[in-house]
Amino acid sequence: MAMEWITAMDKRPCDRNLRDVELISCRLRRVEPLCRLPGSALQQLAMCGFYEDLEKGVTLFRAGEQGRFWYAVLGGSLEVRYHAHADADGKSSVTLCNLGVGATFGETILHDLPRDSTVVTKTTCELLRVEQQDFRLIWEKNKELMNDIFTNCKLKNGFGPSVQQTAAATSPTKRPLSPDHPNPALPITETPSPAMSRMGWALRTLLVADNSSCLKDRKVSGKLIRKCAPGTELVDWLVNLAPIVHTRAQAAGMWQALVEEGVLTHVNKEQPFKDKCFLYRFRLDEEGGAAAVGIPQAEDQHAANEHIREALSALFQRGPDATLRMILRKPSHERTPEELELVFEELVHIAALSHLSTSIKRELSSIFVFEAHAQAGTILFNQGDEGRSWYILLKGSVDVVIHGKGTVATLKTGDDFGKLALINDAPRAATIVLKENNCHLLRVDKEHFNRILRDVEANTLRLQEHGKDVLVLERVAKQRGQHSAFKYTVMSGTPAKMLEHLLETRLGQSVGGMDPFLDDFLLTHIVFMPVVQLDAQTPEDREYIVNFKKRVIQFMQKWVMAVRHAAFEEPSVCDFIEDLAAEVEADPDLNEETSIVHNVLTQMARYQEDRNQNAGQKWKLPPNGQPICLFSGNATPSKTVIRPDDDIIFRVYCADHTYCTLRFPMHTTAELIKACAADKLQLNRGPEDLCLVEVKSNGERSVFKDNDVSIPTGLSLNGRLFVSVKDHLDALTQLQEQECPTEGVDIDLEILSTKELAYHITLFEWDLFYAVHEYELLYHTFGRHHFGKITANLDVFLRRFNEVQYWIVTELVSTPSLSKRVGLVRKFIKLAAYCKEYQNLNAFFAVVMGLSNMAVSRLQQTWEKIPSKFRKIFQEFEALIDPSRNHRAYRVFVGKLQPPLIPFMPLLLKDMTFAHEGNKTSLDGLVNFEKMHMMAQTMRTIRFCRSRSLGLEPPSPKSEGEVRSYISSFRVIDNQRVLTAMSQKVEPTRKL
Repeated sequence: MAMEWITAMDKRPCDRNLRDVELISCRLRRVEPLCRLPGSALQQLAMCGFYEDLEKGVTLFRAGEQGRFWYAVLGGSLEVRYHAHADADGKSSVTLCNLGVGATFGETILHDLPRDSTVVTKTTCELLRVEQQDFRLIWEKNKELMNDIFTNCKLKNGFGPSVQQTAAATSPTKRPLSPDHPNPALPITETPSPAMSRMGWALRTLLVADNSSCLKDRKVSGKLIRKCAPGTELVDWLVNLAPIVHTRAQAAGMWQALVEEGVLTHVNKEQPFKDKCFLYRFRLDEEGGAAAVGIPQAEDQHAANEHIREALSALFQRGPDATLRMILRKPSHERTPEELELVFEELVHIAALSHLSTSIKRELSSIFVFEAHAQAGTILFNQGDEGRSWYILLKGSVDVVIHGKGTVATLKTGDDFGKLALINDAPRAATIVLKENNCHLLRVDKEHFNRILRDVEANTLRLQEHGKDVLVLERVAKQRGQHSAFKYTVMSGTPAKMLEHLLETRLGQSVGGMDPFLDDFLLTHIVFMPVVQLDAQTPEDREYIVNFKKRVIQFMQKWVMAVRHAAFEEPSVCDFIEDLAAEVEADPDLNEETSIVHNVLTQMARYQEDRNQNAGQKWKLPPNGQPICLFSGNATPSKTVIRPDDDIIFRVYCADHTYCTLRFPMHTTAELIKACAADKLQLNRGPEDLCLVEVKSNGERSVFKDNDVSIPTGLSLNGRLFVSVKDHLDALTQLQEQECPTEGVDIDLEILSTKELAYHITLFEWDLFYAVHEYELLYHTFGRHHFGKITANLDVFLRRFNEVQYWIVTELVSTPSLSKRVGLVRKFIKLAAYCKEYQNLNAFFAVVMGLSNMAVSRLQQTWEKIPSKFRKIFQEFEALIDPSRNHRAYRVFVGKLQPPLIPFMPLLLKDMTFAHEGNKTSLDGLVNFEKMHMMAQTMRTIRFCRSRSLGLEPPSPKSEGEVRSYISSFRVIDNQRVLTAMSQKVEPTRKL
């Protein structure tokens, strides 16, 4: 039998018959772990594999060589050797591990990576050798099973921990060379943090105390493992234990947070935490000792329960980050599409990557590797070393040290380094030394970095005119489960060429489906192409003219759908639409487009009718800090939009606090306002010597640019507008009433229904949100003065956020009675819960941030009397608004909601600013359209939130009129110093 299978194996694969394949398969089934492969995979290996019988001392391949084969050991043993960088001559090396029967190696051929070590036969060996192309085919059909089998095999044969330990032993002063794929089953810290150790103790105590729990003694491969449990049962237990844990994925992430600190481990240290039947146990049980024996005492169980009640939310917050780190420690080919999408969403918010295209970020999401370094003083690399990797700091800081100069810079979280050496293929220009313990980094290795650069250039199409680029396109990568009708996306171009490309290739009867480029263009063109330039030259060919006009009509229809009334604000556009309608009526070849044009005309007529009805609309900015309202004195009516030519009445002060009252259109510039105010206040200075200034309630001054517009609506809660000589700004002081509450309805909050309060707050803020046009986000980000456009509706909505936030603080520090303050805190926590239920996340954030304000959080006597149930709810709310990882918790939460909803607007503006400041608008004379795409994504969020009308079921009305009047204008103090002083007065600091 032995000779028969070797005879069969000696044949060329194309010459083997079914009998040969069966003989070879039988031989392979005798080898662990190959015997665990399905019969079809064994037959494929038998059909394409080669047999090698090698003597002792034969080198199969060397480190750095390009891999061509995958191997399985059928007999004998081999050595895996590592050659230190300084020993390139090969005279000195370290044996990392030995490979015995059943070991497999060479999987790097799946990713076209060079060999990372040298393999030499230690004895006479029998090997199964499979060529790269054949192995890839077998792998794709059996990926998950083969990955689990071969990963376990590699760990058992010494890859993973031993590789790192051996390398570390050879270089004590410098960090070990980064492994290609860090083992996600191992801790990222040398010892668990006290907080995680305590949490592990509490969870284990409750598990052991529960006689029916999953933590039991089990036999694994004939060996008794004390107190271990399957991952699935641990997840079940945690979901049932904690109300804040809603999904199995969240529970798995919390257990992984314990695994990555070594508090919990896989029994064989081969797996990160998985919601599967893999067994895990606590560090305490692994170490043994008296603490691991017996049922916990009653007092320990009580202490564990108390600790979990107080600290479980912190573990809940760590879960998503732990899951992300686990994914980033997995080999690229093991990351699922869902995991790659999760990594991509994180990369979008890293400043060091903001200038890269979406396609490059998607590539990076599959190849970024997470590194953790426990000790400060570790050298990441030395000056003069070969540049092998690019790094981004996720946590901690590093010193940049240059010979002869010492430390020249300190890099912190979000900074990147090491890229220049890769781009220029030059030695490292400095030494990088970790400044803190437990630094976390992302790493991209050189071969991946260079491959991405090559792929980007290969997928880029450049259109030129007169030897210069006018349009740069990038091939659209196919995403699993997604289909795009467009092969290329626009990266950059001249405005005219992008419009031409859009009309010729993105519109027409043959084009269907959602086109991101078209929608991005319609939402952002005002940045690089004003409305008056949206025209095109008409060609002479009759047939082409007809097709061209059809595309223009389609463009007009989609533009109106995308930007609504903003499309009709330019008179030239209205004239163009009317002319186009006349041409369509007169041309029989355009009969099919008649209904489209009539629909656009109808929308234009409605806009003009609404504009005429509201012509001469007057607003006022009340003198005592109340929000802007119509001159009639009523609160802002339903969905009333503030228009550029609406008048607003407001006051302007001078240094001695005398004032004048002005009335101007919203679009009036600061230059005109200051000139008129100076004249009325008899400031005998020329316009060049004066400036318009806001003085805030804390005395801070903010100077307006002469060409700025929408001035009165942009003031802070208790801000006042001053005109001043430029040299005398220091003489400007706030008015006395600016430190007092703004005027509002005085009412006892205790008599108002909390649900009714949340309901009317949501209705009121929905109308404010609905009035904000997406363009206002662009005006706010780039600066109103660049467009000469107002952001009044956005200003009013943002002001409302601050009003609600400081209303919470003002009410609490204005209440001297302790019992009433406790009642108010409970009421505000319930108010936040109702706002969250109504999906008014803007008000939810405002209420929770108000309760988290320093003047409120210091009220220890008040918080001590809050029931634990309410404190726990508030902790969950604080976790949801946690700004860490770019508000990751909120983004995950809001991503699961359906419209209608009111989003947290300050975060959307932060995203717009991030895209603007991290990316140039123009690159080599071309519009950077990747930046436009990023901004359009945020603008589409607003569109999505309002894509359904608000239809809340009203609560039982108790005092509807009072509530509506009350919530339209709160009593608010926004001076933090005053609020803190009031807080000290109602609850003085305790003396120790």
